[in-house]
Amino acid sequence: MGAVLGLCSAAQLACCCGSAACSLCCSACPSCANSTSTRLMYAVMLLLVMIAACITLAPGLQNELKKVPFCENSTSVPIPGDLKVDCNNAVGYLAVYRICFAACLFFVLMALITIGVKSSKDPRAGIQNGFWGIKYLLVIGGIIGAFFIPEGQFASTWMVFGMIGGFCFIVIQLILIIDFAHTWAETWVSNYEESQSRGWYAALLCAMLTCFALALTGVVLLYVFYTKSSGCDLSKFFISFNLILVLIASGISILPSVQERQPRSGLLQSSVVSLYVIYLTWSALTNASAACNGITGGQEKEPTYWSSFDKQSIIGLVIWACSVLYSSIRTASSSSKITMSEHILAKEGSGGQGGLIANEEGGDGGEAGRSGDEPKVFDNEGEGVAYSWTFFHVVFALATLYIMMTLTNWYNPRSELSKENMASMWIKITSSWLCVGLYIWTLVAPALFPNREFN
Repeated sequence: MGAVLGLCSAAQLACCCGSAACSLCCSACPSCANSTSTRLMYAVMLLLVMIAACITLAPGLQNELKKVPFCENSTSVPIPGDLKVDCNNAVGYLAVYRICFAACLFFVLMALITIGVKSSKDPRAGIQNGFWGIKYLLVIGGIIGAFFIPEGQFASTWMVFGMIGGFCFIVIQLILIIDFAHTWAETWVSNYEESQSRGWYAALLCAMLTCFALALTGVVLLYVFYTKSSGCDLSKFFISFNLILVLIASGISILPSVQERQPRSGLLQSSVVSLYVIYLTWSALTNASAACNGITGGQEKEPTYWSSFDKQSIIGLVIWACSVLYSSIRTASSSSKITMSEHILAKEGSGGQGGLIANEEGGDGGEAGRSGDEPKVFDNEGEGVAYSWTFFHVVFALATLYIMMTLTNWYNPRSELSKENMASMWIKITSSWLCVGLYIWTLVAPALFPNREFN
């Protein structure tokens, strides 16, 4: 399935050009819905932006990046009353800020352009679903232009936007994870009920136990590396409180009243949510005070931006990439437990195949019918859009801000590359509490409001 969806994106890329080689590539690709291929194309764009941002953090590029315009401006023009950024250490972080700034503005612009679009018959549909070459050039041009923005207050101001946007995306990422957990559990339970195979039951049990074991291991490691026998009381509170919350959520998931309304809800979903909550706790504690943030001896390592690209950041990138791809290929169905997921995910079976999108240059209908060729990307939104285009771009703008903060380890430009950032710590820990709250709501809402439809 993943290979087919990947080829859908390749089909749109191939069909964008008119050469014979591209036409052959396009003809070899499977057909797919326009709503899916478009989302995949934007996901590819976002992944490329992430790769470009990661490259700027490579130690080998440090000396070259010192020659960029914003770095020269920050060292040559003093700013009264402002902390002058040291480009010897922070140029990689500042480059990430500018790359993500340009990408975020692009998605905000696309969100504004697509406001109110109801179907692919809208003239703006061409902008949403096409002109990929121009879009990539626009993003590249924006990134180049962003490198000419003088430092001044840019990093400090943009960090505030990054923390707010990062928090919002964590919530959206949580919704996607809850939707994934419910879908995963319901699919395997359905397979077990239909086949009565013990293999599916064993798979459910193993997956649930594995997630709970990883979560419990994470809690133990957090106590070992992020607390001390004397001190670090706030870290101890965060770990203990979140452990209690996930235990409560797991208990609620198997209550008779919950099982009556949602017979397929159970501990597998709870284990996935628990694992994510423990990850958020870990991520929050990495931004705690230096004495309690897991650094040996409570002392910072050599202050280089590459050293903060650690295991927590890598795991965050993996979760982020999976969330972006999931939002691009997943369709919202009856298994979606949160109404907001219907705006993020494409509706299942929505729209109509009102028209077919094809790049047929110099061919008549008879020849197409004779060869049996069909357009590789068909329009399934002729009668109505499959997802909210505007909200989709807002989510990707927030995803850009989240990746910016993750790559820079929620860096505070005024902290001299220290991992300590109390504001980001509270944002992450608050999001972990919101995570548990939203999951519990998906469990108890059908029982509390039996006359309302939550599927």
